[in-house]
Amino acid sequence: MKLRELAHARAGDKGNVSNLAIFAYEIGDYAYLAEHVTAERVKAHFADIVGGDVVRYELPNLACLNFVMHEALGGGVTRSLSLDAHGKALSSALLEMEIPDKQSERKTAR
Repeated sequence: MKLRELAHARAGDKGNVSNLAIFAYEIGDYAYLAEHVTAERVKAHFADIVGGDVVRYELPNLACLNFVMHEALGGGVTRSLSLDAHGKALSSALLEMEIPDKQSERKTAR
């Protein structure tokens, strides 16, 4: 299943750093997202874009995972020739991430 089926996202940027936050639609899905959407998976998802570290911050009271991706914007808005050096589109790209189907995982656990 796609991440977007359980969450929506917001994005921000500063220089060469992109900040992506995903928010579970349902508070009960937060733990599932925290288990399956790790910093390592996000870095692998953006392997062609992100040259630096990806750090995950957990905000369970907001049902949010915030990812700070370093060296993610080709140098930043004023230094990059990329069409989208702001990285706003990266939030939509992150929601394309495949995660295990939540219903299937429940059936195998029984």
